[in-house]
Amino acid sequence: MSKSIQAIRGMRDILPEETPCWQYLESAVQETLAAYGYREIRFPILEKTELFKRSIGEVTDIVEKEMYTFDDRNGDSLTLRPEGTAVCVRAGIESGLLYNQVQKMWYKGPMFRHERPQKGRYRQFHQVGVEVFGLSGPDIDAELILITRRLWEKLGLLSNVRLELNTLGTKASRLVYRQKLIDYLVQHEDALDEDSQKRLKTNPLRVLDSKNHDTQKIVANAPNMLDCMDEESTAHFEQLKQYLDDAGVEYVVNPRLVRGLDYYSKTVFEWITDDLGAQGTVCAGGRFDALVEQLGGKSTPAIGFAMGLERLVSLLTDLAKVPVEAQADCYVVLAGDAAQRQGLQLAESVHNALPALKLLTNCGGGSFKAQMKKADRSGARLALIIGDDEIAGNTVNVKFLRQKKPQQTVAMNDLTDFLSALFD
Repeated sequence: MSKSIQAIRGMRDILPEETPCWQYLESAVQETLAAYGYREIRFPILEKTELFKRSIGEVTDIVEKEMYTFDDRNGDSLTLRPEGTAVCVRAGIESGLLYNQVQKMWYKGPMFRHERPQKGRYRQFHQVGVEVFGLSGPDIDAELILITRRLWEKLGLLSNVRLELNTLGTKASRLVYRQKLIDYLVQHEDALDEDSQKRLKTNPLRVLDSKNHDTQKIVANAPNMLDCMDEESTAHFEQLKQYLDDAGVEYVVNPRLVRGLDYYSKTVFEWITDDLGAQGTVCAGGRFDALVEQLGGKSTPAIGFAMGLERLVSLLTDLAKVPVEAQADCYVVLAGDAAQRQGLQLAESVHNALPALKLLTNCGGGSFKAQMKKADRSGARLALIIGDDEIAGNTVNVKFLRQKKPQQTVAMNDLTDFLSALFD
């Protein structure tokens, strides 16, 4: 017997019993973004490796250790996209969408990183990303945060998440802080965890978000990034906080909050939950005003955020926030060959007249008792029963599966009107 083939480690199937939660989440995202005038963009899964090296930074963990990179038959180095912002910028530059224009775009789809698999963290994972180009003021920063808050309200998650804010300032002010941070951390280098010791030499700001307990105690006394801010970044951040205060958005300023990618500046934010263990960030974003120019376009201010769908699905499932929907509204039970032929035709006429009705027709035969069990398991409110007597009388027997109501006989010609009135 041949050995069965299994999915690649860290990549998983999303099974039919799981997909309703995904569809519910994706619909809520799409409806919320459409209400604010954001348009969807779709782009390839594969990109040239250079795109991510230039945008993310060659000394980041993603580029050094996590990307799925290979050479194609032409010898070009290609990478399965590890994130969406750089891809969106590439698409915008290539299509002429960015310079001297305001663009509000969103996307969804799989991303790929070779990380240690754990709950809510897979090597193929799914994100929704939102990016805005052409606006430099803090008002658009506030709008993105307000959009996410509205989404949490829509999903019933607002009480389960909290907002943290920070500003990374400009490149110049960040360099000043970077040196102060290095001067402080080298005094405690031996006490840092191994990853932080490496980051101290390559990307010292990442030491600030180390999850190592001993490193966190050292970081707690590190210089405060906000003390090194330039006037422009400080004014931008203060205005953002005012907008959020005016809108009644609760937040915490976290001067240790940084992003793992090199292209961020000024505003950064995260929505965090305590209901998923260590993997608590469900949405993160910030400004990346220099990235368009860095990737070959003309200078364009930009801001965006991304949310991990696996973590949000886990959160919605664990908190039982997903409305339970039946697989079917009606289940057609067919007893006999003649009923099978007649039933399929009748089901099609109902689908034509009532396209929104979820009508599940029994296929594959089976006894009347077995079909009624299937009807009950489907969650349908009604079983529409057709047998020899119904064929002879041109009728359908309607059995109410979720209500204590007597069975009814309905003429086949009147069935769509009957169902329309019942499910209106």
